[in-house]
Amino acid sequence: MNVNSADTDRPRLSSGGPISLDAVIDALISDGLVPRDHVGRVRSLRESGVDRQLHPLIQVAKLKLPHPTLNGRLLDIHVLTEWLAAECGLPHYRIDPMEVEVEAVTGIISQAYARRYGILPVEIQPNTLIVATSEPFDLRWMNDLSQIVRRQIKVVVASPLDIDRFIEEFYGVSRSVRRATDLRIGTGGIAGIPNFEQLLELGRSGNLNADDQHVVFIVDWLLQYAFDQRASDIHLEPRRELSNVRFRIDGRLHTVYQMPTPVMGAVNARIKVLGRMDVAEKRRPQDGRIKTRAPDGQEIELRISIMPTAFGEKCVMRIFDPVVTQLGFEELGFSSSELGIWRQMVERPHGIVLVTGPTGSGKTTTLYATLRHLASPDINVCTVEDPIEMVSPEFNQMQVVSGIGVTFASGVRTLLRQDPDVIMVGEIRDLETAQMAIQAALTGHLVLSTLHTNDAPSAITRLLDLGAPHYMLRGTVCGIVAQRLVRTLCPECKAPADLDPAHWQSLIGRWKIPEPKQFYGPVGCESCRNTGYRGRTAIYEMMAVDSRIDDLILKDTDLSALTRRAIKMGMRPLRVSAARKVIAGLTTPEEAGRVIPPDAIDPDRHA
Repeated sequence: MNVNSADTDRPRLSSGGPISLDAVIDALISDGLVPRDHVGRVRSLRESGVDRQLHPLIQVAKLKLPHPTLNGRLLDIHVLTEWLAAECGLPHYRIDPMEVEVEAVTGIISQAYARRYGILPVEIQPNTLIVATSEPFDLRWMNDLSQIVRRQIKVVVASPLDIDRFIEEFYGVSRSVRRATDLRIGTGGIAGIPNFEQLLELGRSGNLNADDQHVVFIVDWLLQYAFDQRASDIHLEPRRELSNVRFRIDGRLHTVYQMPTPVMGAVNARIKVLGRMDVAEKRRPQDGRIKTRAPDGQEIELRISIMPTAFGEKCVMRIFDPVVTQLGFEELGFSSSELGIWRQMVERPHGIVLVTGPTGSGKTTTLYATLRHLASPDINVCTVEDPIEMVSPEFNQMQVVSGIGVTFASGVRTLLRQDPDVIMVGEIRDLETAQMAIQAALTGHLVLSTLHTNDAPSAITRLLDLGAPHYMLRGTVCGIVAQRLVRTLCPECKAPADLDPAHWQSLIGRWKIPEPKQFYGPVGCESCRNTGYRGRTAIYEMMAVDSRIDDLILKDTDLSALTRRAIKMGMRPLRVSAARKVIAGLTTPEEAGRVIPPDAIDPDRHA
C-alpha cells in the first residue's frame, strides 16, 4: 500500500495506526488545501477543546473551510475523504445503501467488531470482500478477517460519518428483522393474514405485534431511508417467503431490501396503525395517511394504499415532499414562452383550464404551483380532491368520500355555494363532474382540473366522449396543457458526448429542429448512484383555446383537424418541448423518447 514514502519532504499521515489530527493538519497545509488566511484556524485545532474522540477529518470538516481551487466548494467530509484516499493510494468509496446487501454484509462481522475498528463490509464478490474504512493505515483486522471469510480483502476509503451512520443503521435493521422473525416461529405467515398457500405447522405458533419495538424500528428506518434517497413511492410487496421493498426514485423502481414475509406483514400492520386504518380488515383495499418529519425537520405527508394479494397485503406509500409542491413555475420546467402562455390561461377571471397526462406525470404538482400563484388574501381558492394530496394553508380543501355521497360533482356543487373565485377539481371522471365544472365556469369561476389523455387536443374529444355538450364547451374551455416528466442529467457528472443522429431524429420526428451544438450524455457518479440522472423536469404541450379552436368543437369533432388548427396557432407537441430540454443540456434523446407519445398528425400538413 502506498503511503507516500517516495515523497520524503511531505509529512506522512501515519506509519501504521489510527490517523492523528496533527498529521492531518500538517499534510493538508503541505498540500495547499488550506487557504492561507485560514491556516491559523486549522492549526488552532491542536489546542482547541474539540472532542478528540471525533475522527480528524470530521474535526477539520466542521470548520467549513473554502476549497482553494474549487470555487463554491467547501472542504467538506467528502472532499477530505477523497483526499485521504489519494494520500494512501486506495480507492475512494461513497457508500450507497441501496447497493449494499444488508443481511449479507452484517452477517460477516459483529457490530462490536465493526465499531472497534471503524470498518464496514460493503460488497461481497465471489473471491473478494470489499471493506470500507476511514482508517486506511490501521489494518490490524485485515488478516483475521481474510481468514474468517476465506476471501481476499479489498480495502476502500469511505467517509467516517457514513461508516458510523451505516454501522448503526445496517446492524440495527438487520437485528430488528432477525428478532421480529424469531418472534414468529414458523413460516406460514402472521396469524390472521391471508396467504394464498398457507402452510400450517402443527405445534408451532406465534404472533408479531404491530407495536413490537423491532417492527417500530424497521418502519422508522424504512421511512427515513426513503427520505434520504429522494423516493417518491415506497412499495412493500409480499411474496411466498421473502418479500420485497422497492423505492421509486426519479420515476424508476429500485429493489432496496428483502425481508421475511411474516415480518412484512407486521410492518404493514404497523403502517396501518399509523395511517388510522382497520388493522383487522385484510380482505378489502384501504387508504390512509401519515404525517411525519424528514431528517431535516421538514413535515412530510404520505398517502397509503393497501391492497390484498396472494401472499398478504401490498402497501404503497406515496411521499409528498413539501419542497416539490412549493416549486415555482421555472423550477417545474416551464420555459419563458410556455410560462407566458400558461399565465394567460390561468389568470383569466373565469373558464376551464385542464392539465392532462398519465398518472405520475406531475399534473397535481403543476396545479398546486398554479393555485399558490393565484392565492391571495382577496381570492377564495377551493379544491375538491380524491384524496387531498397536500394540505395547504392557502386553500380550502375538500376530500371526496364516495361511500357517503361526497363525489367530485357534489363537491363542486357545494363549493359553488361557498363564494369561490378559483375551484380546483382533482379529476374530471364522469359526465356529472364535467357538467358541474362547465356550470362553475359559466357562472364566473376559474376551474382547474385534470384529465387522462395522451395530448392536449384529445382533452376536447374526451369531454365529448363523456357526454358534455359541444356547444357548452365553446367559450368555456380556455386552455389545455399536456405534460410528462423526464429524468434530468446529473449536474455533477454529465459530460459532453457525441449525439447519435438516429436517436435525435427519432425524438424530433418530422419536426424541423436543428441539432444541438453541444450535446451532453450521462456518465454516472456517487451522487446519482451511477445512473447518470438525478431529478426530473417537465415537458409541456400548450394549447390555448380561442374562437378559432371553438369553431372546430362540434358534436363529431375531427381530432386531426383540431390538432392541425392548434399547431397553426402556435401549439408545439411534447417532442418539441423535449427537444428543447435536450438542446439545453438537461436530458438526452433516449430519455425524452421514453415518455413522449407519437404525434397525432404529420406536422408537414399543419398549414
